[in-house]
Amino acid sequence: MHNRPESSARSGGAGQPRFPVPPKATDSHHHIYDARYPVDPSAQLLPPDATVADYRALQRRLGVERHVVVQPSTYGTDNRCLLDALSQFGKTARGIATVPVTVTDGELAGLHDMGVRGLRFNLEYLVGVTVSMMAPLSKRIEPFGWHIQVNATAAQLLAHRQLLASLSSPLVIDHMGQIPQPDGAEHAAFRMVEALLAGGRTWVKLSGPYLASKSGAPVYADVGAVALRLARLAPDRMLWGTDWPHPTQAADNKPDAAHLLDDLALWIPDESTRYRILVENPARLYGF
Repeated sequence: MHNRPESSARSGGAGQPRFPVPPKATDSHHHIYDARYPVDPSAQLLPPDATVADYRALQRRLGVERHVVVQPSTYGTDNRCLLDALSQFGKTARGIATVPVTVTDGELAGLHDMGVRGLRFNLEYLVGVTVSMMAPLSKRIEPFGWHIQVNATAAQLLAHRQLLASLSSPLVIDHMGQIPQPDGAEHAAFRMVEALLAGGRTWVKLSGPYLASKSGAPVYADVGAVALRLARLAPDRMLWGTDWPHPTQAADNKPDAAHLLDDLALWIPDESTRYRILVENPARLYGF
C-alpha cells in the first residue's frame, strides 16, 4: 500500500474558468491515485492520493463534462486503480491503460468494454513496459480502434522518431512533445512533430505547459506560441488536458487547472478552434 502524506489541495485551486466552457468539453488527460492500490516496486513518481471524489470536485469547478483517465507510471501495468475509477465515472469517462506485451486479446476486449481506448508508453518513466513493446502492441490494438499514447522528452521523441512514424495505429503525443524553450517551433523536435502531424494519424495534447516553459506561469506564453503553431497545423487533431494532479510538480508549485483552461483561451483565441479542441476532437478520438 502507499505510504504517503495527505494532499492539502487536491482539487488544484479554487477558481473557475473565465471563459464560457462549452457543453461536453473534455479534459483529455488526468490521473487517479488511490492508496487502496499498491504501487509498482520500480515506480519513481509517488504522488499523494488524488481520488475519484477529488476529480469530481475539480470537474464541477471547471464545468468539464467528459474526461480521460490516464494510467500513471506509479502503477506500472496494474490497471486496477484505472478500471475502478472508470467504473465509478461511467459513460462520461474513457481510459488509457498500460499493458505488457503478453496481454491476451480477451484482456484487451475486457479493457475496451470498461472504456479503455488506448495504451500509454511513458518513456520518461518506463515501468513494466519497454519501448520494444510499442510496435507489436500497436498492431494488436488495431481491431479495437485504439491508439498509442506517448509521453516523452523532446530528446526521447527524436531518438525514437522512426519507430513513432512507423506505428500501425494512431499516435497521441502528450504535453506538446515537451518542446524545449526558448527554441520552441525552431527546435528539431517541433519539426518532427510537424512531420508526424502531416501524416494525418498523429494527435497532440495541449497540456503540461509547465514542463517546458521558461516564461512561466500563469500564461506560459512561450509554450502557448508552440500550442498555437500546432493548432494551426492540425486543428482537428489537437486535444486539451489538465494533467491533474500534476504529478511532476512539487506540492507547493501545482497550477490551478482553471488557470490552465484560461491559458488555452489565451493561446488559441479562435473560439471555433477551441471548440474543436475541447469537444469535437476528443469525441472523435475517444468515442464519446
